[in-house]
Amino acid sequence: MIHKKLEIKIPVGGVEVEGTLTLPPGAKGVVLFAHGSGSSRFSTRNMYVAKEFNKSNLGTLLFDLLTQKEEETDVVTAEYRFNIPLLAERLIGATEWLRNDPPTKKSAFGYFGASTGAAAALIAAAKLPNEIAAVVSRGGRPDLAGEYLPRVVAPTLLLVGGLDAEVIELNQQAMDQMIASEKKLVIIPGATHLFEEPGKLEQVAKFSTDWFLRYMH
Repeated sequence: MIHKKLEIKIPVGGVEVEGTLTLPPGAKGVVLFAHGSGSSRFSTRNMYVAKEFNKSNLGTLLFDLLTQKEEETDVVTAEYRFNIPLLAERLIGATEWLRNDPPTKKSAFGYFGASTGAAAALIAAAKLPNEIAAVVSRGGRPDLAGEYLPRVVAPTLLLVGGLDAEVIELNQQAMDQMIASEKKLVIIPGATHLFEEPGKLEQVAKFSTDWFLRYMH
């Protein structure tokens, strides 16, 4: 199966961010990735998960939430990585761009967020209640979405490593605040925060694929 792969520039809030849009033939929808701090669209973990989604006929958008200049500043000052509202606005901007782009304008959209990117994904989903079909958080910090948690209506899956004790607790607290009709916390035994142990990222990809296929029609 040949996937259509496009390198794109997306105008959001006065800047341009770069991304890679992959569309399998007859894609069932597009999953937008929101990576964590210090990461980029070239994150090996997210690229692996995206390829697994593509195999199941899900389109993917891996894109940089920050410009190159912002990334360089952030390495020194860390001023952007916890600016969750800014990251959420960039995600919303990318979603609206896809909604207006001919190949994707009729697609269902989902968000896959990691670490701080999960909070950005939940805020964006809360602000676009009619646009986002499903959300998955991988080792995420959904607690950082704060007051937006009760406004998330999209079915949400929270994946946390069994050895990531503090983050498990933060995810449980966040889930308690959510009113989404479908919400689920899955703890993957023997996995640490980044799911680097053998076979753990494969489990993340499998749980996530099943979730998106269930809700993105």
